Amino acid sequence: MSRIFDALQRSGVEQTGIEHADMLSVATEVFEAARAHRLTDQAAAGQPVVTQAPLATTPAAGAKTPEQKKAADLRAEFPCLEISATPASRLVFLTAPDSLAAEKFRFLGVRLRHLQQSRPLKKVLITSTIPEEGKSLVSANLTGVLAQRSQKVLLIEGDLRRPTLAQQFGLGRLAGLGDWLKGDRRTITNIYRLDGPGFWLMPAGDPPTNPLELMQSGRLSQLMEGLVTLFDWIIVDSPPLLPLADTTVWARLTDGTLLITREGKTQKRQLQRGLEILKKSDLLGVVLNGSTTSDSENYYQRYSPPQK
Repeated sequence: MSRIFDALQRSGVEQTGIEHADMLSVATEVFEAARAHRLTDQAAAGQPVVTQAPLATTPAAGAKTPEQKKAADLRAEFPCLEISATPASRLVFLTAPDSLAAEKFRFLGVRLRHLQQSRPLKKVLITSTIPEEGKSLVSANLTGVLAQRSQKVLLIEGDLRRPTLAQQFGLGRLAGLGDWLKGDRRTITNIYRLDGPGFWLMPAGDPPTNPLELMQSGRLSQLMEGLVTLFDWIIVDSPPLLPLADTTVWARLTDGTLLITREGKTQKRQLQRGLEILKKSDLLGVVLNGSTTSDSENYYQRYSPPQK
């Protein structure tokens, strides 16, 4: 498997003279790893690492907190499915949790939680400029690491044209988002809790003949309004920006966008065009997939505990 998911850390980006040239710098700032490395070095040196945590009261023995009750209600409301995760599925948060790739995803989750402290951020859109840049893979693994913090996380397969997420989890054909949008039910259905990963999935379902028309019907915005009250995070795996208009609909219904690029595949002009389509205020960052410059060979030595 390729070395993947390095944050875009190249500060010397060539200036193009267009408004969106500095958005690459914004992406770099969001995902620079200096702070994470500093905390790791402090821990390795035996220095105390201070983190902030919200104050919490201890419930009476046997009593459930409101969050625990809410999570229990969700488990009862939606059916549970067993998944089939193999190394070929590249769900590294499950199959290789100690790998460098899994650590990169955990760091990405940390950065999103930090951003959540400074802006409203619950619904995150994952997209790319062109197909086959790895957005679905990033969506699945990011959802998995967010769920490991005992948060209620929903992954929506928002690509109604070429869905792949259900296949990655080894699931067969399931009723999903497209089926719900074509119906007239007001109650939220077609969501499944995945046993093992511990998060919820709303697959794309049967591909409709008119996906953009369905998404613009008003049903999708009603759905998102209902879902935001149930989950701590909603990750939307959307179609690529070029040449479709579907992603612009999703962008209006989410709080921020992660743009996935792939080394050796995404061309500079395509990236610039994608950045022009996105609103500057919507961009959370850029994730570089398939990087060949990550220092994976020295990872174990740098991050493993000292030998006794």
